[in-house]
Amino acid sequence: MKIVSYASDRGPRAGIVDDGTVRDAGPSILDAEPGDVVGALDDVQLLAPVVDRPKIVCVGLNYRKHAEEGGQPIPPNPILFAKFPNAIVGPGEPILVPPITRQVDYEAELGVVIGRRTAAVEQRDALDHVLGYTCINDVSARDLQFGDRQWVRGKALDTFCPIGPWIVTTDEIADPQTLGIRCIVNGDKLQDSTTADMIFGVAEIVSFVSQAITLDPGDVIATGTPEGVGFARTPPVYLHPGDVVSVDIDEIGTLTNPVASR
Repeated sequence: MKIVSYASDRGPRAGIVDDGTVRDAGPSILDAEPGDVVGALDDVQLLAPVVDRPKIVCVGLNYRKHAEEGGQPIPPNPILFAKFPNAIVGPGEPILVPPITRQVDYEAELGVVIGRRTAAVEQRDALDHVLGYTCINDVSARDLQFGDRQWVRGKALDTFCPIGPWIVTTDEIADPQTLGIRCIVNGDKLQDSTTADMIFGVAEIVSFVSQAITLDPGDVIATGTPEGVGFARTPPVYLHPGDVVSVDIDEIGTLTNPVASR
């Protein structure tokens, strides 16, 4: 099942994609049930498919080849940082580049949406707590990230966490560690990998996070990015106003956002 959030005259609503249409599914993605047809998918304004103000837990350096391209050692445990709800935008919404950065980078990531309260869960049970999967672009201001010597400011700028276009529920994805993942900028494929290259898989990440941070329904985990990011290229490739960037993941879909000036 594909669960969306869409704009309506009643405010944001949950919906379910059904054969090219969107059916209303109530006020929340967490208990979505298909109802009346709202309209054709192409005619409905999709929003980021998340609950109001979720926690956004991110994992850094979680693909082997990405760690290697940055000259970083393989971490012994997941490296966690946070983004905040101000960073969330949905499909088609612009990534806004503020004047305080000149090195805005793309990062295609598999997003994990939590389905029920999760605290100190064992790895073997962790996937039972997942509602589904989505695409995330962990947009990063590298000059701020590296200049600050910690990651939060450079990662949590307004609009720097596009999410979407929908959540694909776990019953449709047999194994989250077998998904092709790509990032395309202006038609050029700059990242092309698979979630099999993750150092820590989804179940291990959910368990690890939950030992320290209770995850609530609707919280989101961004599971890291593969090799091919802009700062590691020669010469570096950064996002600029006028660019269009897409995250494409097998069995989920494509999240596309334009880039504009703030």
